[in-house]
Amino acid sequence: MIAQNRRARHDYDILDRLEAGIALTGTEVKSLREGHASLAESFVSIDRRGEMWLEGATIPEYLNGTWNNHAPKRKRKLLLHRIQIERLSRQAEAKGIAIIPLSLYFKDGRVKAQIAVARGRREYDKRQALRERQDLREAQRAMRARNLESAS
Repeated sequence: MIAQNRRARHDYDILDRLEAGIALTGTEVKSLREGHASLAESFVSIDRRGEMWLEGATIPEYLNGTWNNHAPKRKRKLLLHRIQIERLSRQAEAKGIAIIPLSLYFKDGRVKAQIAVARGRREYDKRQALRERQDLREAQRAMRARNLESAS
């Protein structure tokens, strides 16, 4: 795992996940191998030609790079089959639906991005999800304490 978009799971309800390749330059891959990347504020767009792009993702410049180092916030092309892109574009046309990156990782020596079709949460939905997680955590804590008491 190189980078994760933790904010996405808080701000969106994930409807569908998909793995995509990314077209990168050499210095970007070297920087990712060092573990430097950020998916905060990043999103996926589809242009008129039917190509998908990862925008807003930050891959910092490679420290040992020369004059041909990459731009940290450039658009990066996502590699998917035409049918997958068409299906995702149809889903993204619905109101409140977005395509967002969830994580970047290495798979068989290649960089992959996990992207998701997601619906934006409203503020009260976010609060309710936090409350449910907190209630679940407290219940697990109580069960653990009860099990420790009965074992003693």
